[in-house]
Amino acid sequence: MAKPFDIVVNGKRHRVAATPDTPLLYVLRNEAQVQGPRFGCGLAQCGACTVHVDGAPVRSCVMPVMAAQGKQVTTLDGLAERYRAKQGIQDSTRLHPVQQAFIDEQAMQCGYCSNGWIMTAAAMLDDKPSVSDEEIRRGLSGLKCRCGAHMGVMRAVKRAAKEMA
Repeated sequence: MAKPFDIVVNGKRHRVAATPDTPLLYVLRNEAQVQGPRFGCGLAQCGACTVHVDGAPVRSCVMPVMAAQGKQVTTLDGLAERYRAKQGIQDSTRLHPVQQAFIDEQAMQCGYCSNGWIMTAAAMLDDKPSVSDEEIRRGLSGLKCRCGAHMGVMRAVKRAAKEMA
């Protein structure tokens, strides 16, 4: 039976009606109308649905909406705004360094999985901007890209790390 939940997505409060075990991904896309997180596997195996919950990357396809109540959910759609606010940057056009690096390095091919790579890399670099190649590989190891854009992703994450250090 559906019940009301209050979730904060990209700084905006949403009151949604859902069963407590409804995946957060469904609520984000269907109720909050954010398009960053995507349905990939539905089993937390590919990462296309990754969002930040209170700053930590989570797979929204397996997180029940009830677990997000009272927490701050950031999607790819709100990543740059959160970064600018945290850094005190006034330029409203400035992207998060990971987003900009993915553009500059042309890191993606089809782009379907880019949400997972960007959100995971952003959380990793927000926590620790100086990372080795091995730490990048380990931090991104659970993500999947069928196009094989992994080398472009590595270049982009290294570029963003340099920018953020």
